[in-house]
Amino acid sequence: MKRLFDLFFSLLLLFFLSPIIALTSLLIRLKIGSPVMFKQQRPGLKGLPFYVYKFRSMTDERDTHGKLLSDDVRLTSFGKVLRKLSLDELPQLWNVLKGDMSFVGPRPLLVEYLPLYNERQAKRHNVRPGITGWAQINGRNAISWEEKFELDVWYVENHSLWLDMKILFMTVKKVFISEGISQEGQATMKKFEGSKD
Repeated sequence: MKRLFDLFFSLLLLFFLSPIIALTSLLIRLKIGSPVMFKQQRPGLKGLPFYVYKFRSMTDERDTHGKLLSDDVRLTSFGKVLRKLSLDELPQLWNVLKGDMSFVGPRPLLVEYLPLYNERQAKRHNVRPGITGWAQINGRNAISWEEKFELDVWYVENHSLWLDMKILFMTVKKVFISEGISQEGQATMKKFEGSKD
């Protein structure tokens, strides 16, 4: 049922949101530059890698050694608007359609985090990653990594179609009130370096 729901609604939303997707692409091209899409390998179901797609919200500015500057420097004012309205996530509808992701599940994080998870935290990969999830409606980036992972694992152990509907409804509400977009003092969230316990 979950996969059928994902397949049907990702197709439906890609069709109806295509004008917004096209307009967002054009504005990114004009305000940030090319490419308009950001592609990065992330671990999915069972930790298997896939490419996640997002609209670009940052520039590619680098220091004299060719290293990317910090997120807070590269995040543009237009990029902040994209993130506030969650428009940067729209290309992930393609990931849902392909089956790499679901509408609801733990957010796909960086591949480099895989060896840092403890046994319980690693359970977040027992389901497909999602565009939104239990952690996103319960703090998003404003909570600690440990709290976020505990919420992810709780979802894995308790997920149901009814819970997914509740999370989707609450996500719409969170987008409108723009809550928990970033961690205090960060453009997004500080990198995960492993849990002390």
